[in-house]
Amino acid sequence: MRICVVYDCLYPHTVGGAQRWYRNLAERLAERGHQVTYLSLRQWPAGEDPGVPGVDVCAVGPRMELYADGRRRTLPPVVFGAGVLWHLLRRGGRYDVVHTGSMPYFPLLAALSLRRARGYRLFVDWIEIWTRDYWREYAGRLLGELGWRIQRLCARSPHRAFAFARLHAQRLTELGHAGEVTLLDGLYANGEPPSGAGEREPLIVFAGRHIPEKGVPALVPAIALARERLPELRAEIYGDGPDRNEVLTLLGEHGLNGAVTAPGFVDADVVRDAIGRALCFVLPSRREGYGLVVVEAAAAGTPTVVVAHPDNAAVELVEDGVNGVVAPSSEPATLADAIVRVHESGEGMRRSTREWFERNGSRLSIDTSVDRVEAAYAE
Repeated sequence: MRICVVYDCLYPHTVGGAQRWYRNLAERLAERGHQVTYLSLRQWPAGEDPGVPGVDVCAVGPRMELYADGRRRTLPPVVFGAGVLWHLLRRGGRYDVVHTGSMPYFPLLAALSLRRARGYRLFVDWIEIWTRDYWREYAGRLLGELGWRIQRLCARSPHRAFAFARLHAQRLTELGHAGEVTLLDGLYANGEPPSGAGEREPLIVFAGRHIPEKGVPALVPAIALARERLPELRAEIYGDGPDRNEVLTLLGEHGLNGAVTAPGFVDADVVRDAIGRALCFVLPSRREGYGLVVVEAAAAGTPTVVVAHPDNAAVELVEDGVNGVVAPSSEPATLADAIVRVHESGEGMRRSTREWFERNGSRLSIDTSVDRVEAAYAE
């Protein structure tokens, strides 16, 4: 088939769960013999190969700063949507399939507008669906209401839908999507899990962007409280973002500069090594579309602490007491209790975490999701 994958970011030029999904999807579809084009904003130096073997990567917009203060800027999605519209006007008739993310909505609206005229089938990934209240919190009352209405309009449009969590599949149906929603709950692409984790340390790990939704500042007082019961406890907090300065300030206020390191963004192998040594990974997010790091940690036999929040789909990947702990909230005392609970479980929870991954590894493999995508295309 002739397939056009549409997303405004390209891994590893920008890092994130969605970026990794679209990069892996495009590569695997190409490996299976399909002709794949990947539309993106340019995020690599002009004149250089973007580096996706077997895939025709096409920049339909210039290099742009995507975020300001941890929020998506409005201009880059508009520019990207215009670029997608122009590309599909010229070349859309060459594709059998156009496969795009739902957010930001401008490229989706462009693909929708030309679907019949250019004759391609449209497939849409609903990585997240935001509630009306969250839209207003994120963008303000007026822009938030507009964003929610555009989201609803797109949900009700004619397309074949994919979701990565049951939470968002259900929300899509509730918004009025009339078609089938295929669940793609396999995103793990690291092949065989490690043969055995290294020697465990009294260490907790976080890696991700330091934005309000991730709740990273709450980790610092939580670590301080947990250290009152576990004095040897240490932490490594990776990533960067608008909340990083607050994290660094809190480390000083709680006297944790010797026990906690926060080096910013590092190579993926550094994070992977830290997870393999850790007591647990702590993910204090109140909003996650999937939570791939839970699976990656489980592959190393490392439990994950997640937070029970209505917008957090990562809780679907944690069986409390088996491969981690579901904390009732992101309050520091609650997170500290969860960390101590993992410590007290000892080798038992690490063993059950490895067993959980062994039971679920095939379902959670990215190849299983690509199989489902390919089958949906073939229909």
